[in-house]
Amino acid sequence: MLPNSLHPSPEPQPLRKELPDPNKTKTSLTALLQPLFSPQNPRSWILFILLFIQILLLCNLRSFPTLISIPHRHLPTPLAAIHETPPTENATVQDSSPTANDDQCGSGRVFVYELPTTFNQEILDNCDNLNPWSSRCDALSNDGFGQRATGLAGLVPEDLLPAWYWTDQFVSEIIFHNRLLNHKCRVTEPESATAFYIPFYAGLAVGKYLWTNSTAEDRDRHCDMMLRWLQEQPHYRRSNGWDHFITMGRITWDFRRSKDEDWGSSCIYKPGLRNITRLLIERNPWDYFDIGVPYPTGFHPSSPHDVTRWQSFVRERRRNALFCFAGAPRRAFRNDFRGVLLSQCRDSAGSCRTVDCAGTRCSNGTSAILETFLDSEFCLQPRGDSFTRRSIFDCMVAGSIPVFFWRRTAYLQYQWFLPDEPGSYSVYIDRNAVKNGTSVKAVLEGYSKEEVRKMREKVIEYIPRLVYAKHNKGLEGMKDAFDVAMEGVLRRFKDQQQQGFNKW
Repeated sequence: MLPNSLHPSPEPQPLRKELPDPNKTKTSLTALLQPLFSPQNPRSWILFILLFIQILLLCNLRSFPTLISIPHRHLPTPLAAIHETPPTENATVQDSSPTANDDQCGSGRVFVYELPTTFNQEILDNCDNLNPWSSRCDALSNDGFGQRATGLAGLVPEDLLPAWYWTDQFVSEIIFHNRLLNHKCRVTEPESATAFYIPFYAGLAVGKYLWTNSTAEDRDRHCDMMLRWLQEQPHYRRSNGWDHFITMGRITWDFRRSKDEDWGSSCIYKPGLRNITRLLIERNPWDYFDIGVPYPTGFHPSSPHDVTRWQSFVRERRRNALFCFAGAPRRAFRNDFRGVLLSQCRDSAGSCRTVDCAGTRCSNGTSAILETFLDSEFCLQPRGDSFTRRSIFDCMVAGSIPVFFWRRTAYLQYQWFLPDEPGSYSVYIDRNAVKNGTSVKAVLEGYSKEEVRKMREKVIEYIPRLVYAKHNKGLEGMKDAFDVAMEGVLRRFKDQQQQGFNKW
């Protein structure tokens, strides 16, 4: 029986779906879930525990290291993204990493002061008057490399002859200045520099006064004028010289005169130079600001190929003498040690070769020294007029193993340029033992052929760090002595900025 409609109509009415009462639905759902989440129901505890574990895992997974390697992408900055155009298909992706120059200058950038020409170029222009005995113009020509060493033809490989010059040992100021003017990290705005170079030719300036009856004022004149100019520069005043450096092309003792009547200049003792890093061919090992750099030799390669070609040449060279000595006795010195070595050399029954360098016979123009080093397994390196001598580097460039008798001759001088382990490339014999009868020949004969080969290989490996490249931009992909020195200076200045460094 159908229910009676309240409003009968001949037209059929659409069916109406009856909506549930919300209050009734809520009541029934609560009644359904209440027993499920009741504390007395064991299932409810299991659900709570599982839920808690999942939440705990989600929170901690965020701190776990990523196990899947995801390629790193250089994301554009927001500003770049605004102007970014959609890439086309097969478009070349440009590398957005820092430029090579930025990477190479991570340790800092160099500003080269434009000194008045009195302190550099005018000194070169007066090359005829820099030496009381003869002109220095030939020695200072070719950017300081000197005259071409055509006399070495037939001794060195023909293709390497253009890399050889008769280079003077006191020209590092010119070499460093030229290289810095073309350095990849040179800046022309001092505000962006972290290092400041002073192109003052201190060694050439004082050299003319060292062997004459000059006054202390004469020997200090150029240094005093330079320091007055420097102390007016704002960047020098800002740092008091701590981020400044200079090349002084002689040994440190030529600039350390204590009294007016003593030898040399007092430039290093001037207050204005006190905190400036100094590159010298011989340093005072107990002065933080002195840095020893290699003496210039005659080999100035133009390319890495020149270096590797020379390394192969000296490696394959047949050496007929066990050891050699190039030098002259110092007869004016009591118990002259050089005389002792020459005596042992003469008594070695043909195992030793000598080159007599009395007077000026070995000054920048003889092939005898290079030939002797090329033909000898070892080269004796006693101290020179000071603790060091250029012959150390001539010897090593020729692939001969140096024999030292003073630790200050090399081990405490050129740490940036030589291997850390002295015994890997050299022999040390205490000079007092030699004076008391120890035979140099017997000591050297005690090394096996394999030990000699390993030491020579280490010497040959380090040849690039001991020479100054021919081109002002250096050797592409290979560090020469200049590059090693610059890296060291910039690293030193960077270290000085670290917290805890004490600037006295």
